[in-house]
Amino acid sequence: MKIGNVSYFWLDTWVLANIIQLATQSFCRKFLNLQNDPCGRQFDQMTQAARSCTANIAEGTSRHYTSRETEMKLTDVARASLAELANDYINWLLQHKQTPWSVSSNEYAQLTAIRLDTPTYKDDVQFRSCQHVLQQQQKFDQWLTADDSIRVARSILVLCDRLTMMINKQIDKQLEQFRQEGGFTEALTAERLKQRTADSIQAEAPACPLCGKPMLKRMARKGLNSGKPFWSCSDYPNCTGTRKFDPSSH
Repeated sequence: MKIGNVSYFWLDTWVLANIIQLATQSFCRKFLNLQNDPCGRQFDQMTQAARSCTANIAEGTSRHYTSRETEMKLTDVARASLAELANDYINWLLQHKQTPWSVSSNEYAQLTAIRLDTPTYKDDVQFRSCQHVLQQQQKFDQWLTADDSIRVARSILVLCDRLTMMINKQIDKQLEQFRQEGGFTEALTAERLKQRTADSIQAEAPACPLCGKPMLKRMARKGLNSGKPFWSCSDYPNCTGTRKFDPSSH
């Protein structure tokens, strides 16, 4: 679960996502009712979007060692869920003929100036990480526990903007790590290809007619030759050379 001594418990994105999720659950309990949400669909959609953001940050980070590609995809799902949640708050403001705070407003500046403390867990990580989330949540209490739904919605929108920028940076870092190191699943794929190439050389596979590299025996998956073997360049997709497979010579 750790990435160089960091797991999702240590990520500021996970901490802030939890704060937004808790604030959203409180917002829905406090301000949604039978008059403005008679079927409870808005309550479900908002709380589920907030949960999806937190859950996918955690799951994506947990997939770090098995597939960097999956890690990035799940982190991107978290970002998309956050965008969905932010849009619900924007809609709430528009319903009340209100707007979000401008990025140049004092309120926006005050909220974005609040900094999260660096986690210092040494042991009992689940307990201490939850304790940390609650401690960080208190820094935003005056904004998130107000009795005015407009103030709360505006405040959560600021936090959504902030978390979106943080997730963007997290994905950029994941992409850079993927470029430099690949991932476990990707490494297995490369290793399998390497072994198949070696096996083809030992089996006296033909050389690619385009680049001269050894070819691999593959099975056609579609078209008129579906299910039939053929030779394909081991450097595919960089090289698309193919040869017909002659079973009489093997």
